[in-house]
Amino acid sequence: MSILFDDFKSWKKECEENNFPLYLPVLTYEIVQKGRTEEEIWGGLLYAYAVMRDAVQTGLTQDTTSRSGMIDNGGKKVYNYPIDVLSPAFKKLIARALAAKEVNSCMGRIVAAPTAGASGIMPGILVTLQEIHQIDDQKMLEAMLVSAGIALIIERNASIAGAVGGCQAETGTAAAMGAGAVVYALGGSVNQVFSAVAITIQCMLGLVCDPVAGLVEVPCVVRNASAAAIAYSSAQIALANVNAVIPVDECIAAMGEIGQAMEDRYKETALGGLAMTPTGQQISKRVLITDIDVLEE
Repeated sequence: MSILFDDFKSWKKECEENNFPLYLPVLTYEIVQKGRTEEEIWGGLLYAYAVMRDAVQTGLTQDTTSRSGMIDNGGKKVYNYPIDVLSPAFKKLIARALAAKEVNSCMGRIVAAPTAGASGIMPGILVTLQEIHQIDDQKMLEAMLVSAGIALIIERNASIAGAVGGCQAETGTAAAMGAGAVVYALGGSVNQVFSAVAITIQCMLGLVCDPVAGLVEVPCVVRNASAAAIAYSSAQIALANVNAVIPVDECIAAMGEIGQAMEDRYKETALGGLAMTPTGQQISKRVLITDIDVLEE
C-alpha cells in the first residue's frame, strides 16, 4: 500500500477489526513505508513538538516584524492586550497560533504541519490543549500521529496545497488535523475524531488562497488564528456527539471538487481576492521595488 489508507472508512475498519488505537496504523505505516524504527518515530515526533513549542515561545517573546512590514508582532499584541473578548484560554490559543505563524513569516524555524502557510495552527492548538488539560507528552505525540494520518488521507483525496486547492487545502487541513488531535487526546472515540474532522472541513470549504504581494503573510497569519478557533469549536461539537451529517470522506471529496473548480487566480497566484485590492496592489509594488533595490545594492 503506497499510502496509509485510501479513506477514513478503511482506517476505522482497521482499528475496529483489530482493536487498535487510532494512532497505531499510522505508526505502522511509518515503520513499514518509511523504514524507521519505532524509537526513531517517537523521537522525531518529540523533536517536532519541541520545535512547535519553541515557535510559540519565540513569537510571544521576540520581535516578529516581517521584511514587508505587514507582520508586526500580532501574537504578542493579542496575548498581552488587557481587554478580553474571549476566555483566557481561547485568547491564548489565538495568540499562540498567530505567534507561531509569524515566526514562519519572519523566516524562523517552524514545523510545516502540513504546510508552512498553516504552520501556526497545530502549535497553537497543541500547546494550549496540553496546558489546559495537563496531558502527558506521550498522549500528545499519539495525537500528532493521528493528525498525520488525517493529513495523509486528505492529501490523497483532495489536496493540502494552496496552489492546488486554495486556502481550504492548507489551513483547512491543518484545522482538521488539530480538531482530530484534540478529540483523540481527550479520549474521544474514532467516530468523534472523524466527526471533528468532518465538521472542521465543512466550516473551511471554499476558502481561497489570495496572499498579498505573493507573500505568505496577509491574510495567512490571521487565518491561522481563525482556523485554530474553528478546530477547537469543531472538537467541542464532536465530543458532544453532535452529528456531522455528511461523512468525513464525503466532506473531503467535496473539498477536492471545490479545489478543482476554483479559478487559478484564487490558488496562491496573488491574482485575485485580497491580493488584487487597491491596497494589496500598493503593497505588492512597494515590496517588489524594495526587493529590486536590495538586489541592486
